[in-house]
Amino acid sequence: MTHLARKLRLLDYLALGFGTMVGTAWLVVMDDILRRGGPFGAILGFTAGALMLLPIGHVYGRLVNLIPDAAGEVAYTARVFPSGISFATGWMMFLAYLLTCPFEALAAGRIAGYLFPALNTIELYRVGSYAVYLPHVVLGLVVTVFFTWLNYRGIQTSTRFLKFTTFTFLALVVVFALAGLQHGTIQNLHPIFSHSPLISVLLVWQVVPWLMSGFESVVKSSEEASPEFRHENFSVAIIVTIFAGLIFFWTVISSVSYVAPWKGLNGSLQFPTAVAFENAFHARWIVTLVLGTALVALLQAFNANMVAASRLLFAMSRRNLLLPPMSRIHAKNHTPVPAILAVGGATAAAIFLGEAGLVPILEVGAVACAVGWMSACASYLMMKPTILDRMAAAFGVLVTMAMVLVKVLPIVPGHFTRYEWIALAMWVALGIVARLPARARMARVATASD
Repeated sequence: MTHLARKLRLLDYLALGFGTMVGTAWLVVMDDILRRGGPFGAILGFTAGALMLLPIGHVYGRLVNLIPDAAGEVAYTARVFPSGISFATGWMMFLAYLLTCPFEALAAGRIAGYLFPALNTIELYRVGSYAVYLPHVVLGLVVTVFFTWLNYRGIQTSTRFLKFTTFTFLALVVVFALAGLQHGTIQNLHPIFSHSPLISVLLVWQVVPWLMSGFESVVKSSEEASPEFRHENFSVAIIVTIFAGLIFFWTVISSVSYVAPWKGLNGSLQFPTAVAFENAFHARWIVTLVLGTALVALLQAFNANMVAASRLLFAMSRRNLLLPPMSRIHAKNHTPVPAILAVGGATAAAIFLGEAGLVPILEVGAVACAVGWMSACASYLMMKPTILDRMAAAFGVLVTMAMVLVKVLPIVPGHFTRYEWIALAMWVALGIVARLPARARMARVATASD
């Protein structure tokens, strides 16, 4: 039987984890993050979130050594829970990865349109108050086709491009952060909290599952590790990814708050972060630098999330949780081509929803990550590991349960609106439909064996 290519090393896994975690959200929602917490509240919120993710990352490191399966959470839950739980967990995690692809494809059009206003023409239709422009759609489709082809070519081709974009992105972040130090003032950081300290930290902590998800994507490519790869390095890649993400958000939050008064960020503007730098520098080149950095970020995020989404879809199919054709592997490239094409096709279709159509689903994606993490921790806890590992798993269950509750309980600020509940219901319904053919096939096989 043809298997996935075994080519990945530690640096590849670091790039996959960080690439899945960091896309363009930092540019798009930075004003919202600062409105939620203020500079110090945002930093504390991310720090608290990242520190709480460390035990969860530890659990994932243990699980991937025990069960090196591309199905990740699906494989872990299958050890101790019924297949329905495994499917529900995988379906939610698949949503989290899949959504990032059209989000980044649409961001490409928005960023390019800001740099080249001539692209903001030929309005096709409106979704809510957002216009959908033909050049934006075309650019998003071009990006989607490119990464579908890149992933079809092989995991080594994908990760080679991913490492290039990741290190380019990090270099550009350092450049604009250092440039900001020359044009800002510490007075811009005041007030350091947007609300009371506790509420400020809580409101930021709510979005950490969405903005710092991705460390667990390392396990989705665990079957593609090089034969020389030391399995304990999976844990290294996961923990380093969490710290790298935390340092990145510290840097961006501090830089944006330092160069301009954060309360003056105009959320009605398309990219208030870029505008803040432009006002501080009184120059257009810094806008080009910031948006160019974001373009590189979207390339790395799209690529890494397509890898994670396609591997999860492939592995779920292999376990007869979805249609069997999704588990086929290309004989030469050793890639799950049907799964890659399915992710590419779904991304292309979602682009036509526009930004307004994706926003409610993105909120659901944040909860989806927490559900996946909770399932992994609960599964490990039931496997009866050592006392310290049980403590880490139990802590992970409690933290992730809190992450879910703060989004679904109506008494908590920032909870789901009816649009998020509708988006969740639609995704659940789609999952039920997607599951039916595989269940029917299993029933036929069971009948034939009788």
